[in-house]
Amino acid sequence: MTVTAVRTDPHKLTLTIEAEFDASPERVWQLWADPRQLERWWGPPSYPATVTQHHLAPGSRVEYGMLGPRGDRHRGYWEILEAEAPHRLVFRDGRANADGTPNIDIPPATTRVTIEQVRVGRTRMFIESTFPSAEAMEWLLASGSDVGRTQAVGQMDAVLSEDSLATHRD
Repeated sequence: MTVTAVRTDPHKLTLTIEAEFDASPERVWQLWADPRQLERWWGPPSYPATVTQHHLAPGSRVEYGMLGPRGDRHRGYWEILEAEAPHRLVFRDGRANADGTPNIDIPPATTRVTIEQVRVGRTRMFIESTFPSAEAMEWLLASGSDVGRTQAVGQMDAVLSEDSLATHRD
């Protein structure tokens, strides 16, 4: 499985997901940088994502929606703070209302993605979300979003494995 560890730290108000892949850092970065690839893994399996805006540069935004199994719709956004391909992405990760405006009832977390080569062809990724308050972290955990995020990251291998299949077919 892709995900190697999931840690919560209530004192630091963090949730960290660690994963490893049989791919280069550049290839793992593309899973974030290409909106069509991002759509294939960002939502948990039963909540597919549609990316409606995507630009990974400081000061820009990524906007997306997810459709749940019962027709429930969820929207979110990232405010990009840092983007250093292929090793670092930092963004404010917020929930949005139906009209796309930020949902101020749920304060955004700050998410740091770190992608590092372990050895040639092997990459480790850390996704660390830091919450602005204990209440915000508790909301995420109570809503099951931590499980959803872990499931979402678990889908990255399937997208990466298609590269290998395409190479073998050529």
